[in-house]
Amino acid sequence: CNCSASGGECDASTGACACRPGYAGPRCEGCAPGYVAAADGEACRPCGCSPHGALGPGCRTDGKCQCRVGVTGPKCDRCDDGYYRSNASSCEPCECNNRSRSCHAVTGACLDCQENTEGEHCERCKEGFYRSGRPGPACRHCPCSTVASTGTCHIRPGDSAPTCDKCKAGYTGPNCNRCDDGYYNSDSICVRCSCNGNVDAARTPRVCEPDSGRCIGCLYHTAGFHCDECQEGYSRDPAGGNCTKNEVTLGPETTTEFITSAPNISGATSFSTVVINSTFSPTTLQTVLPISSSDNSTSAFADVSWTQFNIIILTVIIIVVVLLMGFVGAVYMYREYQNRKLNAPFWTIELKEDNISFSSYHDSIPNADVSGLLEDDGNEVAPNGQLTLTTPMHNYKA
Repeated sequence: CNCSASGGECDASTGACACRPGYAGPRCEGCAPGYVAAADGEACRPCGCSPHGALGPGCRTDGKCQCRVGVTGPKCDRCDDGYYRSNASSCEPCECNNRSRSCHAVTGACLDCQENTEGEHCERCKEGFYRSGRPGPACRHCPCSTVASTGTCHIRPGDSAPTCDKCKAGYTGPNCNRCDDGYYNSDSICVRCSCNGNVDAARTPRVCEPDSGRCIGCLYHTAGFHCDECQEGYSRDPAGGNCTKNEVTLGPETTTEFITSAPNISGATSFSTVVINSTFSPTTLQTVLPISSSDNSTSAFADVSWTQFNIIILTVIIIVVVLLMGFVGAVYMYREYQNRKLNAPFWTIELKEDNISFSSYHDSIPNADVSGLLEDDGNEVAPNGQLTLTTPMHNYKA
C-alpha cells in the first residue's frame, strides 16, 4: 500500500490508502485543505482561519491565513486599523470624518481625533473652539478669554465672526471684551464700581466711567470720586452717615437752621423767622424769601456760596479803589492846572540892525511878573515891562 504511517491506513482488499482527518493524497502523505503541517513535518493540524475574515480555510505553510480587506491577524479574526466589527461577520471602516485613522474595534468610536475635534465620529469641535467655514483648520480657537467668559463660542447664522456663549459677571459684548454697566476697566479686568450706594443704577445705568471708575450722578448731596464726600455747604451728620446742610447764622439775635437729609431718612426742612443782619456764616450766605398764601406759608431759599460772595465783595472793592484813584488824579491835575506858572518862556525875538526886540506872551497879561525871566545878573527890568540885556561887550534894550 505504501501509505503514510501517520496519514492513513491501507485497505487490504483494494490496496487504497484511507486518510485520517487532516491528511490528503494517494498515500495520505499531505495535509488536507484547512490544515498545515506541524513543525516536525509529521502531523497536520488545522489552520484555524476565521470563516468570516479569511478568504478561505487554507493557510500558508507558516500557518497564517489570507485575510479579507479590513481584517488582520494570523487567523483573520480581528479588524484592521481604521475598521471596526459592526457585526459578528464583517469589519466596517471607521466613520471619523477623515480626522482619525482608528476607532474602537467593537463600538466604532473614533480615537485620537485631530484638528481640534472630538465626538464619537470627530464630528464636533472641542470646547473653546468653533467650526469655521474658511479654508484652513476645521475648528479654530474661540476669541473668548476664560477670565471674561466660559471660553466657548459659536457662530450664529449669517455671522462671519464667532460669539462667546456666556460672559462672566461684569463683562459684555460679542467677545466679552467690554465692561458691563456698573463695572470699569482696571488693568484689563472689569471691577465693580465703588460708589458707596449713592448712585441710582436706574437713573445712571453706567454708574461710573468705564475707564477711570469715577462715579456718575452722585445722589444725596454727595460728591467725590467714589461719592464718598459731601457737597459744598454740606457735612456728615453726627452719626457719620448722611450729608446734612450746614447751619448758617444770619445775625447775633436770630439764627436760622436748615436741615436737609437723604431721601432714605424721613426729614423735613425747619426754619424760624429771620432778621437779616450784617453777620454771615463763613461757609454759606443764604437769602430767605418768604412766600405766603391763604392756607400755607412756604419759603424759597436762594443760596449763594461763600466763594461767590467773596468774589462779589472783591469786585466792589476794586471798583471803589479805581474810582477813588481816578478822583484823586483828577483833583491833582486840576490843582496843577491852577498853579501853573504864568511866565512860561514863550518869546518872540526880532533882530533889527543894532537892536534886538523881545515880544513875550506875558505882555498881554496884566500884572504879569516878569522878574527872574533872565537869570543873568546883568539883566535889568524896566518899569514899563521892557527888558535890558547887558553883556560884556554890548547892551541891548528890549
